[in-house]
Amino acid sequence: MFELREAKGNSYYIESPAKIGLVKINDNDVCLIDSGSDKDAGRKVRQILDANGWKLKSIFNTHSNADHIGGNSYLQKQTGCRIYAPGIECSFARHPVLEPSFLYGGYPFSDLRHKFLLAQESDAEYLSDDVLPEGMSVIPLPGHFFDMVGFRTSDDAVYLADCLSSRETLDKYGITFIYDVGEYLKTLEMVKTMEAAVFIPAHAAATEDIAELAEYNIGRVHETAERILSICREALSADGVIQKIFQTYGLVMSAQQYVLIGSTVRSYLSWLKDNGQLETVIEDSMLLWRTL
Repeated sequence: MFELREAKGNSYYIESPAKIGLVKINDNDVCLIDSGSDKDAGRKVRQILDANGWKLKSIFNTHSNADHIGGNSYLQKQTGCRIYAPGIECSFARHPVLEPSFLYGGYPFSDLRHKFLLAQESDAEYLSDDVLPEGMSVIPLPGHFFDMVGFRTSDDAVYLADCLSSRETLDKYGITFIYDVGEYLKTLEMVKTMEAAVFIPAHAAATEDIAELAEYNIGRVHETAERILSICREALSADGVIQKIFQTYGLVMSAQQYVLIGSTVRSYLSWLKDNGQLETVIEDSMLLWRTL
């Protein structure tokens, strides 16, 4: 873990729970794509930089989930690097309490205010094309989170952030976190047709061909949607649907899993309602979801 691996040319990644991209700008300077989950991850990245005599110039965050920006604060304080994040992700990086607040739907209780969901604040700036190293471009990848992006380097290496999961993860858990199901599916359809020298997803193995994995992710999204439609043949509250999803996939309930899977289930419910497959009804002062 935390081993530096070459993707192609000057494009590397650091093997970690959420892969960290590293791109050499010249012989001395590098930039990172994301920064890991916490201060400890930042320290390990710093060790790699020091061992190679590299200076960190900037961090480009793909999105603002804590496991991708957790090393921002430490690395910025240690190196003086600049940090850039796209759109609303920049606000989350600057004010990371927004993540657990959004997931919970209110002020997050103490079990949710820790590094898994709550990164340290960092002085992030809005990402724009003019701050990118020569030859690097932004790839919009909405769906998993608000304004998530990936990056293509001059070596034709593509960093895909969290726009898809490994087969192993999908087979183990059945459902993964999604903010906007419709946009997520559009992103996967786009990724399925992409070509590159190498693709580096944050939570799956680097590969030269991403199409098969993208298609597998698409299939699992539709499978989850069908499960929810089946569950909602009986009118249920959102929490009722969440309970049955946990039972269906054999997931272990915890406060963290509740907000992550709960938020995802609510996103599926919204998508299915907007597509005319579910309706909402009010009974006994409760909002219920029912399949049409």
